Amino acid sequence: MIKNKRINQIIIFLSFSIFLGCASGIPISTSKKYPIEVLYDDNPLERPYSEIGIVEITNEDSLTARQTQDKRMMFRGNDAKTKELLTARLVLKAQKIGADAIIHVRYKYYTSVKSEGYMLSGLAVRYRGE
Repeated sequence: MIKNKRINQIIIFLSFSIFLGCASGIPISTSKKYPIEVLYDDNPLERPYSEIGIVEITNEDSLTARQTQDKRMMFRGNDAKTKELLTARLVLKAQKIGADAIIHVRYKYYTSVKSEGYMLSGLAVRYRGE
């Protein structure tokens, strides 16, 4: 009896761990090449630069009927292809202000009872002469 209870606890713990791993979402792809450097989170830029400013794209939409069932959310977030398209939009925005790179790029996704949204932001920078 005690052995079965312990096994059940382990199964529940492993299931919960897997669920948390899936809930973190699809990471932003780092294999895609863009016309300027895109460095995610805390990846350092290895050359001298000057900061131009924060670039950001955001959007919020209502949840679709496909995303919900019986007033419960069935899935959320953007897939990897959509995140790459969003990153491409961020790159275009940075290029328009003269950036050579975007650093500290972060993707945030949020939901409420009736809507979902995202924010993709980073620091646009210009390289300095070496």
